[in-house]
Amino acid sequence: MIHLVLSIQSHVAYGHVGNAAAVFPLQCLGVEAVAIHTVQFSNHTGYGEFTGQVFGADHIRDVLKGLAARGVLPRCAAVLSGYLGDAAIGAAIVEAVGQVKRANPQAIYLCDPVMGDVGRGVFVHAAIPDFLRESALPAADLITPNQFEFELLCGRTLTSTDDAIAAARALIAQRGLSAVVITSLRTADIAEGLATLAVTATQAWRVLTPYLDLQPLPNGMGDVFSAVLLGARLRGAELPQALEHAVATLYGLVERTEPGARDLPLVAAQSEIVNPSRRFPIQTIG
Repeated sequence: MIHLVLSIQSHVAYGHVGNAAAVFPLQCLGVEAVAIHTVQFSNHTGYGEFTGQVFGADHIRDVLKGLAARGVLPRCAAVLSGYLGDAAIGAAIVEAVGQVKRANPQAIYLCDPVMGDVGRGVFVHAAIPDFLRESALPAADLITPNQFEFELLCGRTLTSTDDAIAAARALIAQRGLSAVVITSLRTADIAEGLATLAVTATQAWRVLTPYLDLQPLPNGMGDVFSAVLLGARLRGAELPQALEHAVATLYGLVERTEPGARDLPLVAAQSEIVNPSRRFPIQTIG
């Protein structure tokens, strides 16, 4: 059976970020992506200059209405969201999640709470962090923040992997989440490299990878990771196996990114999406 994912994200004509980073990996994994764009830009804003338009919340609702008329919503196994331009867009996405879940109660919502990163700080509208905490997270089943974003959601700095697990479980209990996946984790107990941590109410797993020092880092890394994680889950992988696959895919793509390139080589290195060339062991840690 071909699964459908409703992916509501930004889009660029050139490069790979937002839906332009998420749709292709989903398709490579045999998952049909139904994309609604929140913006249509010429390229990622990190290039400095760009053109295009930001769409309003009514655009999302209008496209969703057409999809509902075609009977698409009951066939959606998941909803995927990433960068939010403003809280009104976020509210429309949460409404869409509700519509999909009413049509298909087994559908899941993966929310990538994009807000910022170490070095860049917060780069979203000031209302977005509160919106994510109070509205998006209670509607979500799975979230995929980086460490910086997770600390914003929790309101505190992480000191260790055990501390991250405890904080994730507190957030799971508060917001009704099924799981939290924290990327780019670097706490004092991680001697070298980066960790990606997946936490549920009762279990936790970690994958450690070497640190790849690319400057600048390519765009769309989080978008690709979330899409592959979701795609692997829909294909039947349990969370630790989906985590291992997503980490391996992203590592392989970053490793094959040319120095100075601003985008991941999704097409040239597409084999990394289906069959990553290098795997890293899953550690059960809690």
